[in-house]
Amino acid sequence: MGEIRSHGDNPEDDNNHNHLQKKPKFSSFITQSQIQQEFAHHQPGVARINNGSFGSCPGSIIAAQKRWQLKFLQQPDDFFFNQLPAQIIRSRTLIKNLINADDISEVSIVDNATTAAAIVLQHVGWAFAEGRFNKGDAVVMLHCAFQAVKKSIEAYVTRAGGSVIVVHLPFPINSNEEILSEFRLGLAKGKSNGRKVRLAIIDHITSMPSVIIPVRELVTICREEGVNQVFVDAAHAVGSIPVDVQAIGADFYVSNLHKWFFCPPSVALLYCRKSSLSSDLHHPVVSHEYGNGLAIESAWIGTRDYSSQMLVPEVIDFVNRFDGGIHGIIKRNHDAVIEMGKMLAKSWGTNLGSPPEMCPSMAMVGLPSCLGVLSDDDALNLRNHLRDQFRVEVPIHYQPLKDAEVGPRDEGCGFITGYARISHQVYNTIDDYLKFRDAVNQMMQDGFNCKMLVSRE
Repeated sequence: MGEIRSHGDNPEDDNNHNHLQKKPKFSSFITQSQIQQEFAHHQPGVARINNGSFGSCPGSIIAAQKRWQLKFLQQPDDFFFNQLPAQIIRSRTLIKNLINADDISEVSIVDNATTAAAIVLQHVGWAFAEGRFNKGDAVVMLHCAFQAVKKSIEAYVTRAGGSVIVVHLPFPINSNEEILSEFRLGLAKGKSNGRKVRLAIIDHITSMPSVIIPVRELVTICREEGVNQVFVDAAHAVGSIPVDVQAIGADFYVSNLHKWFFCPPSVALLYCRKSSLSSDLHHPVVSHEYGNGLAIESAWIGTRDYSSQMLVPEVIDFVNRFDGGIHGIIKRNHDAVIEMGKMLAKSWGTNLGSPPEMCPSMAMVGLPSCLGVLSDDDALNLRNHLRDQFRVEVPIHYQPLKDAEVGPRDEGCGFITGYARISHQVYNTIDDYLKFRDAVNQMMQDGFNCKMLVSRE
């Protein structure tokens, strides 16, 4: 993972790829009371254990964002010509170091992972439409890919003649080998009947259910099997797990910075490894920078609020207030979410959906079978019920059984088909998880079942 700098440093002085984190310039690290003050704008009384969906932004970063917004409103011409370009380059340079990219030209800043997916899949769609890829050639993806990515494949690739191979991953899961085995089968299917696999889309951390995917090994398999390009959708990665794009070796890598890296929404990095194809990548919103390279195109797509893209230096200053910087935050969040997940599972007589080493700053915790999570609608209704009645914010996942008589069971011998995806971020305390634990125990005591809930229109 690249060196993290303070925005008081000159990024042009650093031409190496030192993976040691720079020591903070603070005389003492941030205290727990200061952390709570940074997130005092969160709605009080809510157990917010869903950082994974929308992230979180400290108060000091929100204040910094308002200063940048005001600079634009005070003198937009000076902002556009003199301040915005330099600050975007500064953010890109720091991101390059953070993810260990080889060169700043490989790093673009975009709105979110959905925008990045559109850039990559538009590029692949053109290759099908222009005859560089044969009709029927395949794109391979994981079944738990984010819904927006699935829709982008439909919009850009399938309508241009590409076929899609979906790799179904097991869950609950016990080891990386289960993923590698299924992925190899998917590639073999994609190459059947003389076809070629033109693109593999691999999640670094699947969203729901949440599991760390062995991307480095999967990219190696793709290279061995002749896959043209590999796109890693790592929406949850930066700030949640260490990221080294050179070691991963993918052609494209995207990660949001507003989920686990404390930036205000929305901002993401898109890494595109230098190649002969780089000049053929374009932002789907065409403005007057079209043709000047993806990074420059992305830096100006018309009049809008660019402040979230300009705040990477301030965010790096914030994370360096913590012992160990971003590395320390990652470790503490992982250790805490595993501890809290085990506590919940023990209380409910269930288990975690994956081993600790396959969990990022999120963990899937089995719910008692008596709650009756038997469909996606049940999962959504239960999530709404927890929010409305218990002030607990946590996503619920429905996992159908592969076989009616085979699957994980709880201590009551019922099949576990519902899982809660809990997150841990620096603002969380044990009380958040105890509130969730007690809410589920109360529902069990009251004889609650999801059949009692009515879906919202």
